[in-house]
Amino acid sequence: MMEANTVAAVENNVFGTLNLADAALGSGVKRLVLISTDKAVDPLCVYGATKFLSERIVADAQARAAAGQSFMTVRFGNVLGSRGSILPLFMKQVAQGGPVTVTDPAARRYFMTIPEACSLVLKTGGVGEGGESYILDMGEPVLIRDLAEQVIRFSGFEPDKDIPIEYIGLRPGERLEERLVSGDEELVPTPYRKINRLARKAPAFDLQAALDALRPACFRDPARPDAYRNRRVLRAALRAAVPSVEEVQDEPEY
Repeated sequence: MMEANTVAAVENNVFGTLNLADAALGSGVKRLVLISTDKAVDPLCVYGATKFLSERIVADAQARAAAGQSFMTVRFGNVLGSRGSILPLFMKQVAQGGPVTVTDPAARRYFMTIPEACSLVLKTGGVGEGGESYILDMGEPVLIRDLAEQVIRFSGFEPDKDIPIEYIGLRPGERLEERLVSGDEELVPTPYRKINRLARKAPAFDLQAALDALRPACFRDPARPDAYRNRRVLRAALRAAVPSVEEVQDEPEY
């Protein structure tokens, strides 16, 4: 959905996070925790890039925070059973007699349960320090194909015999396997089980320049009417700030 509506994705995730951080700073909020994603690591898709920028907005907010205010990020992968996750989709497809659709037989993702994710996020928000980014221990990545086969078997059927599995190809902006940590980050253990801190070794990021370049595509600027809602202008600005974002040759302007 966000890859098909890139302007709305940036407007909501980037400038929405900026508005929230500014409001929290002005209101004296004591603790703010951004929920981020493994797709923010060397992001290929627009959604991942918006979360990459959101992480840096929260870090910048900490630099402007008053004493006693803590702004932090928690990054993790997929949550089984959450809205938009593949588990409810697989169950629905099995109930309809199939096929169960998987993007690629080699596709892998990190997963955790809803109770585990909620518990660890709340715990991190309570013990985390301002300006830090944390990553939850997601275990080993799971083949989506294996998860589909388990859902079929748990439903009393045999994969590819009673219920077919259909491979539909990776969607725009998807990778075969997401990474939890980029090459310029390293995991540092904390005293708390399953919660690690991210230490960044990357050079300083010019957040203001990125926001200034994206703003005309999201908000009408009389000086740049051609940029407003223009997806090509938006992607060019995103790629200038986050070079890992994929280039789309046939992207429409609007």
